[in-house]
Order: sequence, then structure tokens, then C-alpha cells
Amino acid sequence: METAPRSDALVVFGATGDLAYKKIFPALQAMIRRGRLDMPVVGVGRSKWTLEQFKARAKDSLEQHGGDGLDPAAFAKLSARLDYVDGDYGDPTTFAHLRQALGAAQHPLYYLVIPPSAFATVVDGLAKSGCVKDARLVVEKPFGRDL
Repeated sequence: METAPRSDALVVFGATGDLAYKKIFPALQAMIRRGRLDMPVVGVGRSKWTLEQFKARAKDSLEQHGGDGLDPAAFAKLSARLDYVDGDYGDPTTFAHLRQALGAAQHPLYYLVIPPSAFATVVDGLAKSGCVKDARLVVEKPFGRDL
């Protein structure tokens, strides 16, 4: 049985949002502590932030929601892996910048922490930019609007 290649980059769409702030960054720190995160982590958002602002948000997240708080050694490792792409999900330029940020990564895992109404836009942008070959896609939100 052939196994799929291991992901070599994690891309989080919606990385500047509340769910990433409260849950994703603490989970990434926990993965670093366990030696389970050894790939680039690219945040994609529409907040008009710089990379330094994105890293500051990650640090604040860990201080506020990190369970055991900020682990300076783990955060240093996480921070070294972080990159950030700012842009509109409907703009092809955003996906061109993402392709650049991925560098040599060939098997990214795309984690969509965005409203379900934006799923199709992001997936279409990924496909048109050539970012989907051998990629994985995870959606965080449920598909419905009510029970």
C-alpha cells in the first residue's frame, strides 16, 4: 500500500482570527514542545499585518491562552518557523505570495480556519495558483448554519 507523502508546510488561513488566537497557537506550541512540528508555518490573513505583528499576536496568544503560558524555548522555535502572507482571499496576488512563502515545500497542509462561505474562494485560489498538487486540506468549521 502506497502512503501519501508527509506534509512539509502548514498554512493556516484565518491565522489572525479569534480561533487561531485562542486555540491554534497554543496547539502549535504544544506540538513544538513534543517535537512534532518541524516545518514552516505560514499564516494567511486579511489584517494588514507585518510578520512582526503576526509573531507578536502569536506570543500574546500563548501568554493569554497557552495553558501553561508562554514557553520561551518553544516559542523561539515556533517563531523561527512562522511566516505571514497578508491579502484578500479573492485576489490572485495573495496566492502568488503564498507560493513564494512556501519556498521548497511540495506537500503543504492547508488549514482553513475561516467562515465556510470563504472555503470555495480559497480552494479556487489555491488551485489557480498551482498550490494544490500533493496538498492536504483541513476545514475547521462545520458546513451548516444550524442544527
